[in-house]
Amino acid sequence: MTSTLVFEQLLNGLQFGLMLFLIAAGLTLVFGIMDVLNLAHGSLYMVGAYLAATLVAATGSFLAGVVLAVLATGIIGILLEVLLVRRLYKRDHLSQVLATFAVILIADDLVRIIWGPAPIMLAAPAALAGPVELLPGFFYPAYRLLIIAVGLALAIGLYLLVARTRTGMLVRAGSSDREMAAIMGVRVDRLFAVIFVLGAMLAAVAGALLGPLLAVEVGMGENVLILALVVIVIGGIGSIRGAFVGAVLVGVVDTAGRAFLPGLLGTFLNTAAAAQLGPALAAIAIYVVMAAVLFFRPQGLFPARA
Repeated sequence: MTSTLVFEQLLNGLQFGLMLFLIAAGLTLVFGIMDVLNLAHGSLYMVGAYLAATLVAATGSFLAGVVLAVLATGIIGILLEVLLVRRLYKRDHLSQVLATFAVILIADDLVRIIWGPAPIMLAAPAALAGPVELLPGFFYPAYRLLIIAVGLALAIGLYLLVARTRTGMLVRAGSSDREMAAIMGVRVDRLFAVIFVLGAMLAAVAGALLGPLLAVEVGMGENVLILALVVIVIGGIGSIRGAFVGAVLVGVVDTAGRAFLPGLLGTFLNTAAAAQLGPALAAIAIYVVMAAVLFFRPQGLFPARA
């Protein structure tokens, strides 16, 4: 195990964690601020990836295809919020779970009808296909560096939006006391719609950027939704800072575990058994971390209301 390999896997974990943050941030805002448990959030991530693959192929430009896919997913988010989610604000969480779970099933079937059951390809831009020398003798894929840069920029921008702007203040006011905010003239329904659409667009960014690294396939949203829920439990529901820390922690634990555990287990087990057991233990480690946080800090590492 060399220092170069450790550094590379830490960067991989940071890259994966930042994409998890983009998904978890929208989910934690919708749940923590709007008090809506939206299980269909993973479907927005999937739709964003499919739209990006289609539009990149149609336009011949990766940037144009991703931007158009994010905007199109935002429009879908508006329709979903107006037609369904807005009717769930005052309903109990069971009703929200059942309604948004139905959206998952509908979205998966619609994707099969439109794009077919087989995975589709989304190629990274040719200009970023090669590696970049970060340190003497250490090369890292340029496209992964782009993902890290975009993820960090969006994380900073989202934090500033929620914590430092008038819009963020109004959203927090609507979350704390919706009726009082409405009496004071705040259009709470409009603010909540903005938050929901913002979350949908962030999920689409993650789907579009991860498309060249992962398979764009039916059901991809359900797997990442589970990790996003783990992230917001670890970080604290409704907390952008908590979502960021939780996502990076989950990304590093998962990536490092899959990279290093098979080699460590290989000293005790045969190669085949170590290769099979290592990734399984890495996946379990994420839930062990979540269980430890729930035991010692049930409200999460950085709760929204300390």
